[in-house]
Amino acid sequence: MIDRIADSIIKLRWVMVAVFVGATLYFGLQIPKAQIDSETKSMLPSDMAARLNLEKIEAVFGGTDMIMLVMVTEDVLQPEALTRLKALSKKMERTREIDRVLSLFTLKDIRSDKVQLFVDPAVKRIYHKAESIEKLRTILKNNELVYGNVVSKDFKAAATIGLLKAGISDDALIAAMERIIKETPGEQEVFLAGMPYIRYNIAKDIRTDMSRFLPIGLLIMLAFLFVCFKQLRGVLLPFLVVIMSILFGFGLVVVLGWKIQIITILLPVILIAVANDYGIHILARYQEDNQPGTQLSSKQLAKETISGLMHPVLITGITTIAGLLCLLSHVIVPAKQLGVLASLGVAFALLASLTFIPSLLSLLPKAKPLTSLHQTSRLGIFEKGLHGLARLVTTRSRAIILVSCMGAMLAAGGIFRLVVDTNPSNYYPDDSPVARSTDLVDKHFGGVGAVSILARGDAKDPNLLSQIDDLEHNLASMPEVGQTTSIAKVMRRINRVWNDNQPSADQIPQSREAVAQFYELYMMSGDPEDFERLVDFGFSHALLTARINELSTDTISRVMHSIHKDLKQRPAGMFPVVGGFVDILSNLVDAVVEGQIMSLVLSLVLVSGLVMLLFRSLVAGLLAAVPLLLSIIVLFGLMGYFNIELNIATALLSSIMIGVGVDYTIHFLWRYRVERRLGSDAKDAVIATLTTTGRGITFNAISVIIGFLVVLISNFQPVQFFG
Repeated sequence: MIDRIADSIIKLRWVMVAVFVGATLYFGLQIPKAQIDSETKSMLPSDMAARLNLEKIEAVFGGTDMIMLVMVTEDVLQPEALTRLKALSKKMERTREIDRVLSLFTLKDIRSDKVQLFVDPAVKRIYHKAESIEKLRTILKNNELVYGNVVSKDFKAAATIGLLKAGISDDALIAAMERIIKETPGEQEVFLAGMPYIRYNIAKDIRTDMSRFLPIGLLIMLAFLFVCFKQLRGVLLPFLVVIMSILFGFGLVVVLGWKIQIITILLPVILIAVANDYGIHILARYQEDNQPGTQLSSKQLAKETISGLMHPVLITGITTIAGLLCLLSHVIVPAKQLGVLASLGVAFALLASLTFIPSLLSLLPKAKPLTSLHQTSRLGIFEKGLHGLARLVTTRSRAIILVSCMGAMLAAGGIFRLVVDTNPSNYYPDDSPVARSTDLVDKHFGGVGAVSILARGDAKDPNLLSQIDDLEHNLASMPEVGQTTSIAKVMRRINRVWNDNQPSADQIPQSREAVAQFYELYMMSGDPEDFERLVDFGFSHALLTARINELSTDTISRVMHSIHKDLKQRPAGMFPVVGGFVDILSNLVDAVVEGQIMSLVLSLVLVSGLVMLLFRSLVAGLLAAVPLLLSIIVLFGLMGYFNIELNIATALLSSIMIGVGVDYTIHFLWRYRVERRLGSDAKDAVIATLTTTGRGITFNAISVIIGFLVVLISNFQPVQFFG
């Protein structure tokens, strides 16, 4: 059967070449149409509760995103700083992507003379005298609507916050903000911050990573293949398969209607590392069969190579594809997509290696045999190393097993120190612009991440406002919560100033009539739009927003647990929706952990089961599982010891490692079984396997290592750790 397939491939070699070249061209031409998606919420399924809740909130109150210009100086109340801050605020208001601006010049100072309400900007004018500046400082300290919200409590930083219109482009927004900063020069430092800024940098760095990974990875791979095979065909044929597989994989993104996300940038790396594995084994076997003095022609050599390796290469390909497809068990959408793309890319490489490479080998003149491979007296350093390893393995087998198991046991202790992290600001090192600006907002303005709680009912009803106020107080008392905003806070301030700032009046008015009157009084003096992100037009919904000052897994879990526990004790249906970026991250944490466990168990069981089935041997399946299991224990143990988090990238490691790692065992077991059937005892069979197939296995492994090392140059820390 195998011989007939090999015959057909060689006879139809021109057809094989034409089919793969044509497919590569078609999918390669789709790549320019690819789009990038840097939204964190896109990582979760569209029907997941966290995404649906966010959409419900946005349907009532519009977009929840905000962009921030953060000014840092010795004292933001100095006239030079305030003048520049006012100009930034005015220019941001005129930006078409911005729906509303919150700043010292737009947020309000609410006062009263018991006859009418006065609603003025928090900073009505810019003062130059020290006495007037200190008086303004005192006024701002007593205004909870601005203090700690748009001005830091030490007055060394001030924020101009833009609430965004729906459906705006991050690229256009950031370009507009950078233009505003450039057009408003000054001595003070001004930073861009907020989720749109983080998303913009992620999208930009995805493009940068992809433009760097491919040329650097491919150049390194070319050099490696030349060192291994010392022949041009040994370099170009596996290399060509890698290029074709990458073009095929990225073309699939467009054909399937998907977008490129931060996880998707691992696709070319996986294909650089894995797609040439099958070609490496084909070329290694071709050189092994091409002995000095052989009478075989190019066609016969190509046919012998396929006949000898069709079975093991197919088995390794199938198990690798199965391992990668186990990423479908992840809840994270781009992880599922990566599993599909990588598995189909590997399938393309597998078929190309078994048909396209032999077809080209049969068309090329027969290569000159390598003397260092076939003459024992002229063995190269690499070949001598394999012979030495074979002697060590066969004479010290028990010691090797013992040391391996002890090493795995020591590493296992680190597993209990593993932590999960899904914070997108941690994609970058601490000294990066994104991390610095995020740290500023977390420290002075409550944080870039927020959770929103939708209240349903009569927003003029004191009972509903009191419930919002009580919930807001509970949230504000948590050290993880940096800033809260709600209509209840505004109503309490109005009530207090209406009653001569008496402490006893710092509460929600007792009657619906009083609340309604305060709304009317405010709108007569102030701007009705001040309330549009706090209460809807029909006064049937209100929004409480809490900014979280740290987006670590523990912090998010504590805040979300506290909110849901609190809401259970409140009237049913009064707070129907909890959503926002923090809720998205909370769900992402659960998705990472669940996906890691599911994909690990599924891939290990599936791959071991496939090996048992394909070898028709229970022992073969167990032998395949042991090195994989030891490797996983060591990997996650080292991650724990070196404080490398389980994140959106490293959560993919187990499925990919199992899918790729099983190849070595399969090739070893296949050749070992052949040698045993030829009459060799166990010791001689191991030596023969290590000194022949061991060459292809080692080339394969080094190729994978080099392929994944490329991502150490990534802009993203999770991707670096993945590498």
